[in-house]
Amino acid sequence: MLINYLKIAWKVLLRHPFYTFITLFGISLTLTVLMVLTSFLDHLFGSHYPENKRFRTLYIANMLQTDSANTSMSSGPASFRFLEKYAKSLKTPENVAIVSNFSFSNTYVNGKRIKINTKYTDASFWKVADFEFLEGKPYNEQNIKNGDYVAVITDDLRDQYFEKGTLALGKFIDIENINYRVIGVVKGSPPTRLYTYGDVYFPYTAPKSNYQNKGIRGSYISMVLAKTIEDIPAIQSEFDNNISRIPKEEIRDASHYTVLTVKALRYFDHFLDTFARDDSQKVFFYSIAGLILVMIMGLPAINLVNVNVSRILERASEIGVRKAFGAPAKALLWQFIIENIFITVVGGLFAIIFSFVIISMINSSGWIAYADLTINFPVFVISIFICLIFGFLSGVLPAFRMSKLKIVDALKA
Repeated sequence: MLINYLKIAWKVLLRHPFYTFITLFGISLTLTVLMVLTSFLDHLFGSHYPENKRFRTLYIANMLQTDSANTSMSSGPASFRFLEKYAKSLKTPENVAIVSNFSFSNTYVNGKRIKINTKYTDASFWKVADFEFLEGKPYNEQNIKNGDYVAVITDDLRDQYFEKGTLALGKFIDIENINYRVIGVVKGSPPTRLYTYGDVYFPYTAPKSNYQNKGIRGSYISMVLAKTIEDIPAIQSEFDNNISRIPKEEIRDASHYTVLTVKALRYFDHFLDTFARDDSQKVFFYSIAGLILVMIMGLPAINLVNVNVSRILERASEIGVRKAFGAPAKALLWQFIIENIFITVVGGLFAIIFSFVIISMINSSGWIAYADLTINFPVFVISIFICLIFGFLSGVLPAFRMSKLKIVDALKA
């Protein structure tokens, strides 16, 4: 029976090219937007280079200080000392890295200024992040202990500072009037990877790192790598226990704030916590996101419902004949739903092709440096699921209406 329904659907597509074009255009355009959006969200929050292990990484990126009455607050990243004491001491993780939020420095080539993003990290950073080394290797604990003036730079900075096509390993780069020896060159990462993106990476003992700040607030975040996903709750519990033991004198930190809130969160949870700290704000955030999704899918679906009603009305006589020969309403209902899902899947195939083209254009445009938007397996599965839902939603109302049509009215049509 399913094969017969699909054959009928194919014949319907060929019967009226104009209706077919309108239907497929609406489906393809809507699904293309959704697929590109899904790919972009996956690019932002998924596990991709150089944070390939993001799915089992926790981020300690923000601390909130409030007074006892909760009338004023202050938030921001932690100091290196604070993270070294309360994050590095964790026993459950596989590794714990400390890295600064990016800052800016200047370097000059032939009198031309190059503005660069700089990061200060510990040696563990290179074990938590999976950078591809094109030349050399990362600095290690010994380099940090010795206070060596070494740096890891990206291939883009190498090509700008040194003659393009030449090796930079072992050469010196002048940044803010300090000469650093290039110890490694990595493939750069997109700026959307906020905590790993940079042009040049220094040991945290390099000048201007402010790692010796004795307060609890500073400019550093911690990336905590779990051995497995199952270990994440245990790590969060251990970290919460560490924070709960901080003396009030340390929390006060020469200010009137006496309450400290700092969490080890997954990347998306950390992102959401930045905008919505309590449950009511998170419900509001998800409500807005759901409303936008409904608008993106709902408005084209309503248009397709109207097109489907017009298309199905032309087949009223067919419905009347089938009903006269005893076809149940349920069979007619599923026939039209399956036909509409089939048409939607055809539109979805066009949407996937269009999405590949658009994503390739975005990746090659330079709009996002080192952009790596893809339609990977999760994105593909989500896209197919959206196709099926979209086909069902835009087909069920017309199908239900036609299945309830009286035989006399159908035969008169």
